[in-house]
Amino acid sequence: MSAEQYQLIGTEVSLYSGKVRGYLRHKKIPFVETLSTMKIYSDVIMPRVGKRIIPVLLTPDDECIQDTTCIIDYLEARFPEHSVYPETPKQKLVATLLESYGDEWLVMPAMHYRWQFKCHNLRFILKEFGSTAIPNAWSIFQYGMGAVPAMAFGNLYKPYFGIDKAMGKAIERSYEGLLDDLNVHLEKYPYLLGNRPSIGDYGFLGPLYAHLYRDPYPGKMMKKRAPHVAKWVERLELMKDAQYGDFLPNDDIPQTLIPVLKRMTREQFPVLEKTGAALDKWRAEHADKKTVSRVIGKHDFDIEGVHSTRAITPFSYWMFQRSLATYNAAEDKNVLDELLKKIDGMSAFSRQAKTQLAYENFRLVVKN
Repeated sequence: MSAEQYQLIGTEVSLYSGKVRGYLRHKKIPFVETLSTMKIYSDVIMPRVGKRIIPVLLTPDDECIQDTTCIIDYLEARFPEHSVYPETPKQKLVATLLESYGDEWLVMPAMHYRWQFKCHNLRFILKEFGSTAIPNAWSIFQYGMGAVPAMAFGNLYKPYFGIDKAMGKAIERSYEGLLDDLNVHLEKYPYLLGNRPSIGDYGFLGPLYAHLYRDPYPGKMMKKRAPHVAKWVERLELMKDAQYGDFLPNDDIPQTLIPVLKRMTREQFPVLEKTGAALDKWRAEHADKKTVSRVIGKHDFDIEGVHSTRAITPFSYWMFQRSLATYNAAEDKNVLDELLKKIDGMSAFSRQAKTQLAYENFRLVVKN
């Protein structure tokens, strides 16, 4: 690695690595990617971050940055050309909402389609995990090593996200509907907000590339059912027909994006609203704590008329507070209120949590 290059530690099979990798490529930021092997975890990630997590970015000045949103924000300040953040209020609000939706909600179909279609995916996934952990080992040992994370990821996510058999079917219906809506939109536009990728595009890219495009079963479905979505993935991650234009003029939100936004507010926003209320309750009961727990209980949620119970994750609300900050700072909230009412998203903005969060030293903390 040269002195001017960034180092991305990740792997192709990782959802969030794909988000940052696509961003780095599109911005033409000089970087090399280091595979997150067992040795890299023990020698670099654990000593620098304190937990087993990827991706991690090491800067030419040997700064260590973790979390995709933090990485992108760090790089945006240093490479401002073709910013992924729109300057106009509606588009900026929508872009950050879509990033949160991709990062924190679409992880459910990503995990479901990876692990519940084992006869199609398992051999591929075991090899992917194993060749990441021990890249120089024989294939038989890589398959064996791949079984270790597979046992964890393949089972633990279901109670965490509240995905039982009925909810799994509901997630499939919802995801197929999302694919259809995105395919209509991306037939007309190269990116979500026009001719330039936004932070919302990269939020979607994580789950839609590593899991839902690369894994055999959902990848085949995406390419057949939603070919324009597959081309969008290739445009963002593989730089096929990448474009460097502008967001739509006049702060316009494409009409073809409205069904996607309505699905987001219908499914994710009630959970965000409940999370905010639970966060304030947790804060009142733990006034002496600065670091926020990863999970602070459970609550109900609904997808396609199916009900289940999932973990309450304050990190999701930290992501949502980025959109709340855009809304609260707007000079003319009427414009944003009009949009939020159109997509049935006003309630989560009018019932904001009082507790403010920050991500510091690789941990979620209370800001106020």
